[in-house]
Amino acid sequence: MSRESPQHVWETALGELQVQVSKHNYQTWFCKTRGIGYEGNQFIVGVPNSFVEEYLNRSQRSLIRKTLIGITGRDVSIDFRVVGSEQYNQADGGKNGDRLQTHGPMAAFNPKYTLDSFIVGGSNRFAHAAAVGITDNPGMSYNPLFIYGGSGLGKTHLLHGIGHRFLSRDLRVHYLSSEQFTNEFIDSIKERKTAEFRDKYRKVDCLMIDDIQFINGKEQTEECFFHTFNELHNANRQVVITSDRPPKSIPGLAGRLRSRFEWGLVADIQPPDFETRLAIIRSKAKQVEDSISPDTLYFIAEKLHRNIRELEGNLNRVIAYARLFNTLATPELAARALENISDKSSSRIPATPLLLAEAVASSFQLSLADLRSLKRDKEISLARQIAMYLMRYDADCPLAQIGRELGNRNPSTVSHACEKIATELDSSTYLKRVVASIREKVSAG
Repeated sequence: MSRESPQHVWETALGELQVQVSKHNYQTWFCKTRGIGYEGNQFIVGVPNSFVEEYLNRSQRSLIRKTLIGITGRDVSIDFRVVGSEQYNQADGGKNGDRLQTHGPMAAFNPKYTLDSFIVGGSNRFAHAAAVGITDNPGMSYNPLFIYGGSGLGKTHLLHGIGHRFLSRDLRVHYLSSEQFTNEFIDSIKERKTAEFRDKYRKVDCLMIDDIQFINGKEQTEECFFHTFNELHNANRQVVITSDRPPKSIPGLAGRLRSRFEWGLVADIQPPDFETRLAIIRSKAKQVEDSISPDTLYFIAEKLHRNIRELEGNLNRVIAYARLFNTLATPELAARALENISDKSSSRIPATPLLLAEAVASSFQLSLADLRSLKRDKEISLARQIAMYLMRYDADCPLAQIGRELGNRNPSTVSHACEKIATELDSSTYLKRVVASIREKVSAG
């Protein structure tokens, strides 16, 4: 095992993990990890801080170990260690040093996500043209610009590209998710700093909010954002919003906000067609300086993909397999590399909060009303906690939304339940079996 590069092994694992966890979880917990080395039969994963170490240990250890066993064919254990930037650069030969940049005005935006690097096709041409349009004439042409589409189709790439253009012109830009906006707003109330909060977001040249759909049902946050939007719009400051659905389809959203989201331009992004998928992975392969035959790229592009993130994850996996076994990335090798995940990922039904709640209720022979009730007997409490855990980590739902879905419970209650189940999963065979069974039900539809 020591003959195999730990970073190449880990890159292979990341290629598979990228299509098994949500975008938010991958970017938060996985993307800055590195394969550092081996100690006997133990694989060492370098992590940037203790928060990542704690989360991966608690919630993802079994998935990571299973993935590494499948790749190496050996029974390995995992050790997560907080390491410095020098060890990161040693692990990848210094090639990915740019990922460690955390200072300066450009730090909030991925340097690779520019409007020029965005691959344009029939599925996203309109949204890309609109993004370019607002950077040419901010606040005047399409305001607000509302971009919607499924997860992993390029919405975040466009936001980062817009941010780069505005920053290059010395414009003041704030980019954050609706959940971050909500949390900052709540903190400003607790700390009696609402005036500072208003100034922060109402004195910018461009405000970009990702995943606005999660603002629904949060009355005070909606009220705050309504007034922030009005002030920016009246001052011809650009507002850019993304969502997984058009404004009219966001449930529970106040009518006055919905109408304002439709004032400017609403642009959608659809799953990429074959030509666009092929162009994307050609560009990606060129970025990582890997020579891959056209036949192999065609093979990967022809696979069914729900989104671009899944497509790039499969490409990364094929590249890493070729490096791992020191061979060419042929269509035959690509077929082997993707054998265990392509069928699962193409047929998998997206896990929604309702789907997960129904699967949990069915497994425990309960009703949805039981999960949402105030009943606290042992079985219902366990089922409710499992539902919270799955909604958080399989559907990537904010704590507040999970609380609303399950009887308007406090986010702190949800957080405690998620931590409890995550901890017990490491030691309880029964709980592992129950959770695995529920996930199978959801995947099977």
